Amino acid sequence: MADLRVVLTGMGFTDVQSLLQSGNVVFRSNRQSGGGLERALEDAVETQLGLRTDVHVRTSAELESVIAANPFADEARRDPGHLLVLFLKAAPMPKAVDALRATITGPERVHAVGKQAYLVYPDGIGRSRLTNAVLDKHLGGRGTARNWNTVLKLAAAATR
Repeated sequence: MADLRVVLTGMGFTDVQSLLQSGNVVFRSNRQSGGGLERALEDAVETQLGLRTDVHVRTSAELESVIAANPFADEARRDPGHLLVLFLKAAPMPKAVDALRATITGPERVHAVGKQAYLVYPDGIGRSRLTNAVLDKHLGGRGTARNWNTVLKLAAAATR
């Protein structure tokens, strides 16, 4: 995480701080957000750290919208560790979300809003058949998931 902070600081971002040890970084920028920024960060991480990875950027306002749009408010209060937000590069097509739901054989639930999918794993992720591979296949690309507690921490850090 320290190396990642150095990369972002070297790119001119300010107030760079990491959150937890899973690639969460909050920073300030005058640059435009979106796909161009994501690609620039992906290229810098590959060039400077030798790691090719997807980067998903959300502004503080977008994170607040993610929180406000949560369709699983009861789960967020009752069991936030089993509620995840899957951040995607693009909004999945409704047909793709329907096809994903049709494959679910357990108690998991999925709802997509914009470039996010909200996932509930009542029995935990470890034994679920709703895996990253299944999500990637149906939703059109790799995403990165964070549990509800982490989403709240990221939003709080982004508004400081």
